[in-house]
Amino acid sequence: MAIARRFLPSTTLLCSFEASARHKSFTAAANELCLTQSAVSRHIRALEVHLGAELFVRDRQAVFLTKAGEAYAREICEALHHISAATLAFRANPIGGTVNLGVLPTLSTQWLIPKLGGFKTLHPNITVNLYTRLQPFEFSGENLDAAIHFGEAEWPGAEISFLMEDRVIPVCSPSLFEKIKSSKCNDLATVPLLHLVSRPDAWERWFEAQKIYRPSLHGPLFDQFSFVVSAALYGDGVALIPQILIERELKNGQLFELPANPLESEGSYYLVNPTSRGLTNSFMIFKKWLLAN
Repeated sequence: MAIARRFLPSTTLLCSFEASARHKSFTAAANELCLTQSAVSRHIRALEVHLGAELFVRDRQAVFLTKAGEAYAREICEALHHISAATLAFRANPIGGTVNLGVLPTLSTQWLIPKLGGFKTLHPNITVNLYTRLQPFEFSGENLDAAIHFGEAEWPGAEISFLMEDRVIPVCSPSLFEKIKSSKCNDLATVPLLHLVSRPDAWERWFEAQKIYRPSLHGPLFDQFSFVVSAALYGDGVALIPQILIERELKNGQLFELPANPLESEGSYYLVNPTSRGLTNSFMIFKKWLLAN
């Protein structure tokens, strides 16, 4: 469908509006854009004339968005962000395609990024851009082709492809392992336990799987697996970590796995992509490669 150009203000006006709305100040917007305050004020007035309504309420000391201005600012900010991201992606790879992927931070650094070199060798003209996300999000508000999701195989409005199970194992540093003096699970009752915010009952479930009662499960709390891994490496406690996130540390002896009964996974890893958006050839190539590797 053709774009109705009469409804498209110039990007100069929109940039002045976006900065003014964000700062709630024409002066601060002017400083950011390297313009004069009067120039920004003229841009805003020209945009209001184009729209046929005021965007700001002017006061002697400040400016405030109108209700309609607030809604318009949200839409314009998102649109400018998409244009900027698309331009950056094009400049990064002008002769090939791109894939924008939402990922969990530690999963990307410990599992995905080490694998991407193989993809780049096979498909040098496709650039994979990674954007970290800790929580699920709405694809409608993101310029993403897909995301890697942990949990159940549920995501409204998305096609879901299974990647792998989540095998969680107890690990600690070699020095702490020596202090424990044996690999029996009962010995964990005397050592600090490292906890992850997003999996608050993991240790409770793990001790239940070992048929061990431990009245106190106190220990430091972290909001990312990368912090838990670092704390375990420095001997601050024993951690429950997905094996795929610490393969390198296990292989080189930086972390030791403690023998134990397996803990049933709370979820799995999935690749999800929105069904409302057309699939680019670049993404289809990347998806086929990822599911095979």
